[in-house]
Amino acid sequence: MPKPVYRPFATIVFAAALSAGAMALPDTANAQNSGDSAPSAGRQQGPVIADPVPATPAILAGRTYADLVDLAQRSPVVAKAVIHRQSRLKIEQSPGLPAGFARLYIEADTAGVLVGPELGESLRLLADVPLNANGKVPKLVKTPVLLFGNVVSGKPGELLLTASDTIFAWSPALEARMRAILTELVDPDAPPRITGFREALHVPGNLAGEGETQFFFATDSGKPVSISVVRRPGEAPRWGVSFGEIVDQAARPPHPETLAWYRLACALPDTIPGAAAISTGAANKRIAAEDYALILRDLGPCRRMRPTRTP
Repeated sequence: MPKPVYRPFATIVFAAALSAGAMALPDTANAQNSGDSAPSAGRQQGPVIADPVPATPAILAGRTYADLVDLAQRSPVVAKAVIHRQSRLKIEQSPGLPAGFARLYIEADTAGVLVGPELGESLRLLADVPLNANGKVPKLVKTPVLLFGNVVSGKPGELLLTASDTIFAWSPALEARMRAILTELVDPDAPPRITGFREALHVPGNLAGEGETQFFFATDSGKPVSISVVRRPGEAPRWGVSFGEIVDQAARPPHPETLAWYRLACALPDTIPGAAAISTGAANKRIAAEDYALILRDLGPCRRMRPTRTP
């Protein structure tokens, strides 16, 4: 699998001087990279459902499977750590801070690296966390967290978060989920990203109600991705996806919360683009549109909970 392309990270500068064991902070500090934390919204419908996490109010940021894959693709480092110190920055030191949030300087003990280089025993970072119901900064000391970010060149122990709030309460379930995602992403045979809709073609069969619809997609790697929908008289339409040169009628739909599902559910448009509808005749084009609607319905919406906000 080609190495994911990441947006450049904004420079974050901590003062090198230590005073009484405390790190001096700069006049202003950005808590994340210069890019946004979330990609384009894609197809998002229905209620958003996030997985349960421990009751740590400051970092109960909702995250769906799509949120986690989005972040995994953009984060060279995913690490587990335990916070042992926090300090709130002043408003004037926190450019772009959203209302209801505080920007914290955090020191944490490294507890494990899911992906990325060796990080050393301790980490330093900035993060935006929501204030509690009383408008106060929650106490996060001793809280285990999962961090998404990147190392800072030339500054050992410093971590720049992928986005200012990509610090999540750790749980065994969340770690297991992330490990499964990362394993799929590094698989050489991982489904490629869909970048365009090439063709949608329905060919009727010899019998009434018989036919096959094929959809072909462009990808970032050039590897083919196709979906076939088979119709037989007296049977419900059946479809499957193929990630390879051979269009396999025996292919099946992807399982939910897999990379194959994500590639389809979070990339396919709501309707067939006009230029891609190459079936001959209005009737065949209508059937192709019905088959495409069936695919989207079976896939379900690509639910995302992370907001799109730029610091």
